[in-house]
Amino acid sequence: MIARYVGASVAFLFLNGATVLAADPQAASSSHDEASGSKSAVMVTPGELKWGPGPKSLPPGAQAAVLDGDPAKKGPFAMRLKVPAGYKIPAHTHPRQERVTVISGKFQLGHGGKFDEAKLQDFEQGSFFSLPPGMQHFARAADDTVLQLNSEGPWEINYVNPNDDPRKTKSAGVEKPGAGTMGTGSGAGAEKGTEAPTGTGSGR
Repeated sequence: MIARYVGASVAFLFLNGATVLAADPQAASSSHDEASGSKSAVMVTPGELKWGPGPKSLPPGAQAAVLDGDPAKKGPFAMRLKVPAGYKIPAHTHPRQERVTVISGKFQLGHGGKFDEAKLQDFEQGSFFSLPPGMQHFARAADDTVLQLNSEGPWEINYVNPNDDPRKTKSAGVEKPGAGTMGTGSGAGAEKGTEAPTGTGSGR
C-alpha cells in the first residue's frame, strides 16, 4: 500500500525563465524577526499568504504561494498549493525527493505510469507523504485541498505520457465543468524545465 512508502509525493509546478518568485525573508517574515534580531527567519501566518496562479506545468485550476526559498533555484524551499475538488494530475515523476503535508481537504494519490482511480488512496487533513526521485505517481483532489510541499529546487515535473503535459495541451485539470478557474500559471516552462508560482508568502 502507498502508506508503506512512508508517504507519497505530490506532483506539481514550476517554470522556465520566470521572474524570481521566492518570498523575500524580510517581506514574508513577521515583525517577530526584528524583535529577535534575526535576518533569516521566515514566519508566515495564514492571513499573510498571497496566492497566485499555478504554473503552466500543472493542469489549469491550481494556485500557489511560496513560503520560503525559491523553487526555481537550487536549494530548499517550502510552498503551498491550493486545488479545487476534482482536480487531477496525470502520472508523472520528479527528479528530487518530495515531502507533502495535507493542510486541509482530502487528497488522493496513486502509484504507476497511468491514472487509475482504483489505485487512489485517501490522504485527509494532517496526512504526510514523501516520494523518492523518479517514482511514478498520479493524484486527485477529492475536496478543495491545500497542500504544503517541501523539497529541493530547482523543482521539476516530468509527465510519463508527454501528451498529458499541460504545456502542450489545453485540456483542463478539473473533472467537472466550472471548477478550477483560478489560473493557468505563469512563465513558459519547457517539458523538463523548472518553474515557480506567482504567489509569495506575504500578503503585504
